[in-house]
Amino acid sequence: MAGYDTLFFNGSNDSQMIAIAKDEGRVILTKDTQIMKRRVVTSGRIKAILIRGDESERQMLQVIDTLGLSSFFNPFTICLECNQPLMGKNKPQVKSRVPPYVFRTQDQYMECPNCHRLYWRGTHWQAMTERLKKFSHHSTESL
Repeated sequence: MAGYDTLFFNGSNDSQMIAIAKDEGRVILTKDTQIMKRRVVTSGRIKAILIRGDESERQMLQVIDTLGLSSFFNPFTICLECNQPLMGKNKPQVKSRVPPYVFRTQDQYMECPNCHRLYWRGTHWQAMTERLKKFSHHSTESL
């Protein structure tokens, strides 16, 4: 949502997750203290952040602070499903693919060239934009 290429690892094989992070230059975000003890992490070959707490907003602020992301948001530029950069589409190109109300009320559309998911600036986009505003230019002292 914030414009960062992310991968949700839903497996139980930590070695596979670490291999992917190493191969793709990813940062591991985890609550698993055992991952933080692995040599590949302690040696600095891959970066991992031990996420504290259970509140999603505090977790997000921790990641933003640790990685220095607060002024680098580029929201809604990549697909939420497959991380591909979105491409603009005009109204005639999406007419048969969106609900009639959306077609009448929206003028800007984005499409993922990989999975062909369509995005537009509806109520979900507005709610997410408001949520992201909380995270830009913040101070952890306010927590």
